[in-house]
Formats: sequence, C-alpha cells, structure tokens
Amino acid sequence: MIDYKTLSNKYGTPLYLYDFNHINDQYNALKSAFRARKSLICYAVKANSNLSVIKHLGDMGAGCDCVSIGEVRRALLAGVSNYKIILSGVGKRDNEILEALEKDILMINLESEAELERVEIQAKSLDKKARISVRVNPNIDPKTHPYISTGLHENKFGVDLDTAKRMYIKAKNSDFLDPVGIHFHIGSQLTELSPIKESSEVVADLVRSLKAIKIDIKFFDIGGGLGIDYEGERLIKPYDYAQAIFETLGTLDMTIMCEPGRFLVGNSGEFITKVLYEKVNEDKRFVIVDGAMNDLIRPSLYNAFHRIELLDREENISKADVVGPVCESGDFFAKDINLPQSYHDDLVVIKSAGAYCFTMSSNYNTRGRVAEVALEDGEDRLIRARESFDDMIKNEKDYLI
Repeated sequence: MIDYKTLSNKYGTPLYLYDFNHINDQYNALKSAFRARKSLICYAVKANSNLSVIKHLGDMGAGCDCVSIGEVRRALLAGVSNYKIILSGVGKRDNEILEALEKDILMINLESEAELERVEIQAKSLDKKARISVRVNPNIDPKTHPYISTGLHENKFGVDLDTAKRMYIKAKNSDFLDPVGIHFHIGSQLTELSPIKESSEVVADLVRSLKAIKIDIKFFDIGGGLGIDYEGERLIKPYDYAQAIFETLGTLDMTIMCEPGRFLVGNSGEFITKVLYEKVNEDKRFVIVDGAMNDLIRPSLYNAFHRIELLDREENISKADVVGPVCESGDFFAKDINLPQSYHDDLVVIKSAGAYCFTMSSNYNTRGRVAEVALEDGEDRLIRARESFDDMIKNEKDYLI
C-alpha cells in the first residue's frame, strides 16, 4: 500500500512515482513468452529515459532502443552493453551516425535510401563496416490513435517493400555496410493482435526473399507497441504475442528483438499532484491542482485518458474538470469526470503515468520539472531531483547583457 501523504510530504508535489517491482513483472512476462526462441528485449528509452529506470532494466538483461544519440549515451551511462543498443529514428545527423559507429552499437536502423547513403559515407570515413537494419513499412492499419500510428504509407516512418529490398542489395554490395537486421513497428498502444501478425508475415516473407539472394538477416525486430490498461482495454497477452510471431517465422533462424516501452513502464507510474482550490463558473466546476500540462501533456496533446483518484474523499460527487496553473486552455488532465468535493492540499493521483509523461515534460511558464521517485520492495528513493529556478536558467544567465 503506497503512503501517498508521507511521500508527498517527503518529496513535495507534483511528483512522479515508479513501481520498479511492476517493471520486473512486465519484463519477466515478456521475456518468458519468447523463451522458445533466441530473443532480445530492447527497452524503448523514449518512454521513460530516467537513468535509474534504464539501469534497472539493463540489470535484468534488457537492451535499449534509442532514437537519438543522447539516448544512446544514456543507455551506455546506465551500464547497458553497446552490443544491446539500437539507434533508430527517422532523421539522424551525421555526427549522431558517426558517434554510434564509434561506440560500436549493435546496429543502426535505417529509414530511407538517403540515410543509407549517409551511414555508408560515415562508415567509410572510419574505414569500418556499419551493422544496419532497415525499417520496413508494411502499410497495415494498426488500429490505434493516428498520432501514434507508424505503419502506414501516410506515416513518415520506414520504407516500402521494394525500396527495402533495393537497400539490402546495395548494403550487401557495399564494403562499408553489413545488413544484419530487419525491423518493423506499426504503432503504439496496440490492443489487437491481427495487425501485428499480418505485418510480421509480410516482413518474414521479405526475409525469405533476401536469404534466397544470400543476404543473411540475423535479427528480426518486431518493434514494440503492446498496449496497457488505461481505461479497461482488452489487452494482448505476451504469450499470444510471441506465438503469433513464431507462426510467421516458421523455420527462419533469427534472434527475435522487440522494443517495448509503454508495456514495461506505463502502469508502473503515477503522477501525484495537490489540490490548490476549487472554483465554479456558473455551473462549471474546476478542480485546480499544482501539476500542469508542462508536467504531463498527454491529455492535452492526444486527449489521452488517465484514471484520476482524489484521495480520502467520497462525498458530494459531481462533474469537474481537473486543470493546472499553466496559462493555456489546453492545460487539463481530465474534463467532466465525477469527483468528490475537494479541499486545499488534498492529493490527486493520476494513474498510468510511467510512459510518455515525464519524458515529454517541459519548462513552459518557467515551471521546473518535477522530482521522480522509485518504489521497490517497500522502499522509496529519489531518482531525479526537482528542478530549481537556477537549473532552468543556468544556460542563459552567463549571456545576459
């Protein structure tokens, strides 16, 4: 049982809490589901890039899927082996490519023919071979929110099958490219298995055609995107997920890689915020809290749903908007939800806040980013200090004229 009051007094509010035991359970469930084949789980760092979260997963055996050189540096700093790190992302700068090659990470995931050329140039400058994979866009509807759909031709990610095959042939014939992997990722918060299986079938068939022309793909990267329970969604079971992939691969002998982020950490996290006061405009009720959209932007950005609990109150329930202090109409956590009457300093818990919450936070309105705390085996520890005003201005004040 989490003692929210003690934790909020100790660390202040707003505050992120992460249950590391939940992360253990999620990782072990996924790893166990793939135990019949060679596998590597590469945590999607973008979901929650706290160094302690990365280290915790790395200590369990996870690698990292990174979408910037900064995330690669985080993974290495947290102790993850370079041979378990992938660099993805639709636009990589030359210096990022060069550094990834120098750090000798497992592979660079390519998203276009133009990017293949840039990687080849950088590899040549180092006189070494770049291990690469190609992100294939299978053009299959993932049936998720359009902002987190990535597997259709209208999305910016990946290349079509013909382009992918052309890229693999060019890589095979290059002195500076080594095509070792293939990748697809059709979207996030996926709750239906059929689009994943269909995509895997398409990409597995491409692998068979590549192997026929002596291109030896060693890593079959199925991306991430498994959904979590925000509001009672019917979820994909890890066992069913793995079995669907196994069926599409048949006798193909490759290491299966997956890149979960939300699945591992999403429901580990809670955002704790404190009621400042209530106000009523005619018949419209607002519960104003000290957290804001700069701390947790998903409701404003995606109209995302997060369960909200007002602690220790049960009476006088009515509709309310839960809003923050930021000077934007979009600064809300929920609209028209049933909440009991609240009072100054009451605590509000916003659920499912472990993924794409702190990592998307900002200093808008010169608000410092909040503290992050890990909970493990009944103990709590600070894993990121609350940002001060001096932290926010340190890169500006020396240039003040």
